[in-house]
Amino acid sequence: MIKYYTRVCNFYYGKESKDLLKRNKTLPLNGNKEISFDKIEIISRKSKKKIFIKDIGLLPNTLKKKIKKDINLITKNKKFRYLNFKSIPNIMGILNVTPDSFSDGGKYNKKGLAKKHLDYLFEKGADLVDIGGESTRPGSKPINSKIEWNRLKSILKIFNKKKIISLDTRKSEIMEKGIKLGIKIINDVSGLNYDKNSINVLKKYKVPFILQHSLGNPDVMQNNPRYENVLLDIYDFFEKKIKYLRKIGIHHDDIILDPGIGFGKNLKHNMTLIKNISIYHSLGFPILLGISRKKFIKELSHKNDSLLRLGGTISSTIFLMTQGIQILRVHEVNEINQSIKIFKELIR
Repeated sequence: MIKYYTRVCNFYYGKESKDLLKRNKTLPLNGNKEISFDKIEIISRKSKKKIFIKDIGLLPNTLKKKIKKDINLITKNKKFRYLNFKSIPNIMGILNVTPDSFSDGGKYNKKGLAKKHLDYLFEKGADLVDIGGESTRPGSKPINSKIEWNRLKSILKIFNKKKIISLDTRKSEIMEKGIKLGIKIINDVSGLNYDKNSINVLKKYKVPFILQHSLGNPDVMQNNPRYENVLLDIYDFFEKKIKYLRKIGIHHDDIILDPGIGFGKNLKHNMTLIKNISIYHSLGFPILLGISRKKFIKELSHKNDSLLRLGGTISSTIFLMTQGIQILRVHEVNEINQSIKIFKELIR
């Protein structure tokens, strides 16, 4: 049997979206009137076809039933503990307390510097901040739990417990220690595959988490990554993993999905994912994407590459916002929020 996937497309944003919704010309994305759509792309591993939502009724019965089920998930308001998606995107700031992260290693690996930057990120409008003590950049080697915890513990013991902190770790031991110190979300770049006990910890403490796709561990993930179809292979990965997590009692509203830009993907893979990112709305979960300072910006901009890659990060941010992505993980929280505010005002 052919498996079909539903990708929403042809989006409208801001005032135009609200006007079209009033006239029943579009459907809201995730229950948000700020962004709506009037087309879908029906995808299989052998075909693609775009149709207007008004023509869904003309499809064969079996396909029509599947598409309507997907549309229900796409238009439904997404829920996640601690975060509100009435206004998108939510901004996740980045705080790496490591000596070797790919773009800011060594800048914040002292207690005072880490605390100062954490306060700055929240002051400039971060909805949550992701703190990591182990670099998972391409080519990086794993470190033991003791080293990772020694980097993290000083900042995790003093942060404002009213703030939403996400802990970027692959290790169940670190997760448990962080949870006991008040972190609210776990961000596991391995998709819960690195440490088999991680799922047990999340279930035990009922802590929400980010489920990211990665093709292998960081030290080997960029060694000629291959997919049959990167867009659909990752969709199937999420679908299978979610089915298992739900089966063992993980709550639906405790999961965010991250396709993992740069984690076992080359330029073509990354571009395919970003351009078609709206396919993952039909899984029915909030979507997070980390595009800040990533290598694809260098590969596309060539001689116009820069140290912070801020221009490429901002343009990617605006594009992903107009695709309905709920959470964006970025370094420059102030500049990203500035760009979003100006964009929203221009289309008001």
